[in-house]
Amino acid sequence: MTTSDSNNGLLERLFGLRESGTTVRTEITAGLTTFLTMCYIIIVNPLVLGQTGMDTGAVFVATCIAAAIGCFVMGFVGNYPIALAPGMGLNAYFTFAVVKGMGVPWQVALGAVFVSGLIFIVFSLFKVREMLVNALPMGLKMSIAAGIGLFLALIALKGSGVIVDNPATLVGLGDVKNPQVLLAMGGFVLVVVLGHLRIRAAIIITILVITAVSSLMGLSEFKGVVGSVPSITPTFMQMDFDGLFTVSMVSVIFVFFLVDLFDSTGTLVGVSHRAGLLVDGKLPRLKRALLADSTAIVAGAALGTSSTTPYVESAAGVSAGGRTGLTAVTVGVLMLACLVFSPLAQSVPAFATAPALLYVGTQMLRSAKEIDWDDMTEAAPAFLTIVFMPFTYSIADGIAIGFISYAVIKLLCNRSKDVPPIVWVVAVLWAGKFWYLGG
Repeated sequence: MTTSDSNNGLLERLFGLRESGTTVRTEITAGLTTFLTMCYIIIVNPLVLGQTGMDTGAVFVATCIAAAIGCFVMGFVGNYPIALAPGMGLNAYFTFAVVKGMGVPWQVALGAVFVSGLIFIVFSLFKVREMLVNALPMGLKMSIAAGIGLFLALIALKGSGVIVDNPATLVGLGDVKNPQVLLAMGGFVLVVVLGHLRIRAAIIITILVITAVSSLMGLSEFKGVVGSVPSITPTFMQMDFDGLFTVSMVSVIFVFFLVDLFDSTGTLVGVSHRAGLLVDGKLPRLKRALLADSTAIVAGAALGTSSTTPYVESAAGVSAGGRTGLTAVTVGVLMLACLVFSPLAQSVPAFATAPALLYVGTQMLRSAKEIDWDDMTEAAPAFLTIVFMPFTYSIADGIAIGFISYAVIKLLCNRSKDVPPIVWVVAVLWAGKFWYLGG
């Protein structure tokens, strides 16, 4: 027996390739495809979290390792072709709402992420997580995703100078002749065109193109491609739990939990459906898959990054034939290989990531089409959820207003039976928080 046959036999036993109708080559190709669609996060995440004062080099390492851990657990334990990494939207909430908005030290915010991960593990073990997702109305679920899309868009437009402060109108259009503004908007057009042409690496290609042009124009410094791996010490095990025991931080933990609850479960079911892995509409080994991203959240917080979650870009790998955990494991290996590219990541200017944020925001906003806009008792709370997120610069406030308005409107319209008990509980808790503590 050759070494190749032995390796294939091992992989067959681990992942059940033949039973799933796939091969090692197909799975590795699918993993590479997924990696190319989502590897932009190793550049974007350090830039977003770096605005909290965290060391960007350490965050870069934490991002790569947390993604790898999540992928390995999902691959070896869950055996699903779904990759994980620190989530877009959750990193924005961590930075702009919790740390910069509330003035919470990033160490305390990491502690909140860590605790939310522990809650996830407990809820996953006892199937509470599945019950929560199934109990919440579709309109609220979809509006949360759409609202985060607009929140990301606002961050991108503000960070690149496309929109600026305006004393008369609150916001206004920036200097459209500014090279950074032109590059950011040109990058968005480029990523949309590449995405339309089904080029898998559309986002990372756009970021690298804008970075190259920026360097040539003297707008940013090119620091190289390959180098030594930065130290993770500045963020490793830096969680601070002393500042968590306040009402405000409990609500922060709840938002981390709630947003990732919808994001991760929706991605798991959606990608698995596209891969034909659902059995009678249900996902086999769901508990293992849920434990994978719960474990990744805890590990990521310990390493020094915001919540880790399954990536919808995994659908690209599924489209390329990925059917087993070998696809996810391949992504994990590639994430670790990226550790030597820290100089390239540090060469990317903030405005070069704006197209990625806008593009991801566009994709998330598509969730709004699933809302029943003909029923105003569903449409109005969904609308408020969506618009309050960017207009209050807070994902938490958007979710709060959504739950409260949903319960109140249904009650006054004599449709209180449509409101699940969990919505009443959350609405009352958040209303009490607003009444006694303010916004």
